[in-house]
Amino acid sequence: MRVVRVLGVLETGGGQLSALRLSAALRRRGVATTLLAGDATPAGMALAARYGFPAGVFRVSELPDPRSLQWTPEPAFAGWLGPRLVPADVVHAHMVGAWWAAARAAPPHVPLVASEHNQMCWPGRDYTAQAQRAARRVDLLFTHGPAVGAWAAGLGLGGRLREGRSSVEGLSARPYPGLAWPRITFTGRFRADKAPDVLVEALALLDASPPAYLVGDGPMRQALTRLIRARGLQGVVRLPGWSYHPARYVSGASVHVVPSREESWSQSAVVALGLGVPVIGTAVDGLARTLGDGRGVLVPPDDPPALAVALSRVLAGERPDPGPGRAYARQFTSSAAAAMYLGAYQHLLASRTGSRHPGTTTSPVASSQPATGAPA
Repeated sequence: MRVVRVLGVLETGGGQLSALRLSAALRRRGVATTLLAGDATPAGMALAARYGFPAGVFRVSELPDPRSLQWTPEPAFAGWLGPRLVPADVVHAHMVGAWWAAARAAPPHVPLVASEHNQMCWPGRDYTAQAQRAARRVDLLFTHGPAVGAWAAGLGLGGRLREGRSSVEGLSARPYPGLAWPRITFTGRFRADKAPDVLVEALALLDASPPAYLVGDGPMRQALTRLIRARGLQGVVRLPGWSYHPARYVSGASVHVVPSREESWSQSAVVALGLGVPVIGTAVDGLARTLGDGRGVLVPPDDPPALAVALSRVLAGERPDPGPGRAYARQFTSSAAAAMYLGAYQHLLASRTGSRHPGTTTSPVASSQPATGAPA
């Protein structure tokens, strides 16, 4: 089977890591994957190459374009995709900018699978109307989180909507030697939605914080460094940078923190749960569900005092039973995700011998743009 996987943005983020892990697990099952991306950073391209998937890329920049193809419908991207999708048995496009373009470009006989990994918080213009038109060409849409599931339910997909499954790595990771203990950990992008600044503010409220490792990188790094200095936390907060093995910082930690302002589904939280590390996270969207049923400790978003209180209690020994969290995490191995998606691909290919699902067009979605091809 030949799968062409299309990413709206290829960067060093959780959704991209999940797609790469899925592709690697499918390769072990005999599936050949070609990786294409709309926007890409050099670091994202290096990450894909490390997994064995050198990417074809529409445009490259150090930072994704403000009109990111993660969410922006771009006719020129669809035109670029066209000839590159011809060899596919299945096209799987991740994020609305990618599956909108793939809906226009994929050959009519090729099944189109779509995935949405984040809350639909548009940074400007809302493209729901364009997504609704593109959804007529989508055979299955996998969503990751309650908010995006509710959004997708309004696109007219009917029985073509499915709950997505991300994949995680590091559930048996051993800690790096020499790490401080006790320690607090955070792993993720330094970006406003991940809210590492809220964690720093909470650490400043503790009477005596143990060392805190904030593992990652991103556009907030300089602002975060200034905040750490302003709060006098240079001796507490450690910024080791991006890591290919963040679980080795989390393994054996006293507490792992996911202070997100938005979060459909947190790989970071699930890895920590799988390692038996107590997790404090915010009661937002899918994160509230991940840490629900006693698996973790939930606090309000954007509330450093509440986070500081929760940290103090966990560090003092008030910790959830790790058993339910470990059991939950085991559902999200790469092998489990690959089995689910391969089954979906095979079912779609088999169904092509019959009729297409009702309401699906057999030609690319009509353009809603002027003939000039200007972006939507």
